[in-house]
Amino acid sequence: MMELERVDYEHGAAALTGWLAKPAGTARAAIVIFPTIVNSNAAVERRAQMLADAGYLAMIADFYGEPIESFDAARPLSGTLQADPLFYRARLASGIEALRSHVDAKGLPMAAIGYCMGGGAAIEAARDGQDLSAVVSFHGLLTTQLPAQPGTVKARLLVLHGDADPMVPRDQVVAFWEEMDRAEADWHFHSYGGARHGFTDPGSDERGLDAVAYNASADRQSWAAMISFLDEAFA
Repeated sequence: MMELERVDYEHGAAALTGWLAKPAGTARAAIVIFPTIVNSNAAVERRAQMLADAGYLAMIADFYGEPIESFDAARPLSGTLQADPLFYRARLASGIEALRSHVDAKGLPMAAIGYCMGGGAAIEAARDGQDLSAVVSFHGLLTTQLPAQPGTVKARLLVLHGDADPMVPRDQVVAFWEEMDRAEADWHFHSYGGARHGFTDPGSDERGLDAVAYNASADRQSWAAMISFLDEAFA
């Protein structure tokens, strides 16, 4: 496994740390990865490396600016961060700008992807009108305090969703579709039958939670869908 490069950046008083994976050759695009509620971990680092292997410059963004010991410890930090949606969007924007301003990203088109909380964060960045060519959410949350408005979503969206995810029931799925239609967004939505929250992470099965489970087929199919989507976005 390649070693990730540390990228220091700031948002307000928070000192944040990104982790950068570089491709062997010239990068096709620069991609911000918004991690899960526990910030960067081995599963997300593996995805950064997979993106680098696919020819992308990928940086894992930092939600909190401090180490997270567990999911339980992360929940209050996540709640505080997201309580003010404008502050939260600014925190996400700081990660995007940190990668955009990196010397290796000069002149590259940009995308954002995310997992779980990070999937919702990637969608929130799109709602915020961030200058991104593509946004991809893996089992991300779909609700928002600030729905997208017509003309604000610049990115093409791909949402990869587990249909059996109790954290994102079907009424929220339909509400998201309708929001994106009202916003006149370019959106794609893949739903995997029987897949629950966290379906891309083999570690999901170790957490003892009925809401989360690894699904090998949905994991493979969703990654392939994203690669195809990025190929089209950055052709």
